[in-house]
Amino acid sequence: MRPILLLLLGAYLVCAGQHSHIVIYTATKGVPGFPEFVAATMVDGTQVNYYDSEIKEVIPRQDWVRGAVDEQFWQRNTQIRSNVHQVFKNNINTVMERFNQTQGTHIVQQMYGCSWDEETGDVDGFDDFGYDGESFLSLDLKNLRYISTMPEAHITLVKVNNNKALLEAKKQYRTQECIEWLKKYLQYGKSTIERKVSPQVSLLQKDPTSSVSCHATGFYPKEVTISWQKNKQDHDEDVDLGELIINEDGTFQKTSTLNVKPEEWKMNVYECVVEHKSRTIRSILTQDKIRTNYAPVPIGIIVGVIAAVLLLIVIGVAGYKVYQKKKGFKPVNASDDGSNNSAHSDPKA
Repeated sequence: MRPILLLLLGAYLVCAGQHSHIVIYTATKGVPGFPEFVAATMVDGTQVNYYDSEIKEVIPRQDWVRGAVDEQFWQRNTQIRSNVHQVFKNNINTVMERFNQTQGTHIVQQMYGCSWDEETGDVDGFDDFGYDGESFLSLDLKNLRYISTMPEAHITLVKVNNNKALLEAKKQYRTQECIEWLKKYLQYGKSTIERKVSPQVSLLQKDPTSSVSCHATGFYPKEVTISWQKNKQDHDEDVDLGELIINEDGTFQKTSTLNVKPEEWKMNVYECVVEHKSRTIRSILTQDKIRTNYAPVPIGIIVGVIAAVLLLIVIGVAGYKVYQKKKGFKPVNASDDGSNNSAHSDPKA
């Protein structure tokens, strides 16, 4: 079952050569300062439209999106998002009952969409649900059924798997209509989605005795390799590679940390190598190149960190605060309260 990771939920990253069209719903309860419901549509990791329960309308996130949709698109999808919001409000209460919970901070998420391999023509679709940090219900498109390892999902599992018409509709959307929208967005957004932006690379250190991190940010597309060399030889030991994080502007950032003592890297030649489609950047680790907490940090790094935090709100991953408190999160069927399925039918984009 595909795990739902809170920090990456807004950017379900497919393999190189593939394209993805993803819709993410996030509903929260007891999370102050965040919208009760957020919806975002992503194409190849680029956010193309956004809705939340405070602004109460679907808005474009890219200028080119307006040319890809009809004039009624925004009003039509605003109504769909509003309906889904009501369903998700009920779902949180229903799932809380499943887990014998009566209060607390909770989050329900759904991530669904499709992927298309431009080289082979292969298509795939997915539909994952989460509750409080863990994936517990996912669509097995090949066998046209939902699967789960969580006993709390049993009621939902039986209900949806007995609804053959619903399953066929899910398959039709993910293998046909979703793919059509994906190709249309790729056509209109080609200049943005296929752009190449070089990374900004910095060597960072908290204090004179701590590990040194090689931080790359602001790059696009997402494929990047960050490695270390010692005296011109590949060095894989004592290295921790961080997760890929999407910035608010649609670019990405990633960090690789070298865990060796300062006296070790000062006596040898350590080099961070960042390989990206735009170019390869090499940074030799020397004291004068390190940025620390006791020296000014480049504005690019500050902007990147702020953008990453903002994105957690922009794409509705408000549950990150829940994750920090609980270190976990669990999914659920969006129709598991028995609501009208049409109110939560897959959006037409």
